[in-house]
Amino acid sequence: MEVQVFGTQKHQDTRRALRFWSERRVNVHFVDLTQRAASKGELQRFAQKFGVTALIDKAAKRYAALGLGAARYSDEKWMQVLTDEPLVLTQPLTRWGSKLTIGLAEDDWKAWVASERTA
Repeated sequence: MEVQVFGTQKHQDTRRALRFWSERRVNVHFVDLTQRAASKGELQRFAQKFGVTALIDKAAKRYAALGLGAARYSDEKWMQVLTDEPLVLTQPLTRWGSKLTIGLAEDDWKAWVASERTA
């Protein structure tokens, strides 16, 4: 099994996620958001489970730089903003098969690894 992690190398939680998976010898497909933005379809998976607002990092420098604090967008417009401006996303976005997490979720990841090892 391979885990997919979306984030940036400079983001502390993304680095912690990558370290978590490497310590457990799980193959990681890392998608660096500074190199390649997540597609709308990929983001849609996370939005369906957690809602669009969970994907938005209101503490991100890019969020402030774009002046999005006062923005009142529809979910569809936010999805377009997140696709165009991936540095506004909460990081890391992690996918293991059909299982998803947003942000640092080590307890969930430990459960995934445990369930994989017992299967």
